[in-house]
Amino acid sequence: MADLIVVCGPQAVGKMTVAEALRDKLRWNMMMNHDSIEMSDKIFGFGTPAQKEFNAAFREKAFELAVKHGVDLIFTYVCAFEMQEERDYLTKLHDLFVNGGGSFYFVELSADLEARLARNETPHRMERKASKRDVAWSRRNLLEDARDHRLNSEEGEVWFEHHLKIDNTDLSPDEVADRVISAFGLTPSEKDEREYRYGV
Repeated sequence: MADLIVVCGPQAVGKMTVAEALRDKLRWNMMMNHDSIEMSDKIFGFGTPAQKEFNAAFREKAFELAVKHGVDLIFTYVCAFEMQEERDYLTKLHDLFVNGGGSFYFVELSADLEARLARNETPHRMERKASKRDVAWSRRNLLEDARDHRLNSEEGEVWFEHHLKIDNTDLSPDEVADRVISAFGLTPSEKDEREYRYGV
């Protein structure tokens, strides 16, 4: 039995740092969306057909193994809420973990554009996400996606039973993580540090 927390929201909203805070408080394993993106980019090149296929396969296998081996997992994700295929994908994840006897928690972060643009250039983000080191491209991508997609749900729109919305414009990652843990009644695992954050 394995549980999954999806930390969702637009680029540079703080998904990674919130997920890291949750990882360290809960001792759960973590896969950010850029783990598979950076690896597939490195092998197959940015945006190529092979990159896209490997990226999807990497994630699918990781989720399957988490359920198979009972590994509680935190995953970060950018969702275009206007696209049915996004809801279908997340519902498939929900069903995989719930049908395996676990729980699915959906945490949706939002922050104003000014805060996101500032966070887009933090040293920690540059360190962990090689594709974001081209700051001009990253900023342009952030602004274009904000224009072209609905990256947060609408008022009253709830996709899952456990769907928590948090505006973290003025909250630290630890404060957000504490709210998530309290809202869902989550408890830390008993894992040794090497089991959930080895090599970080």
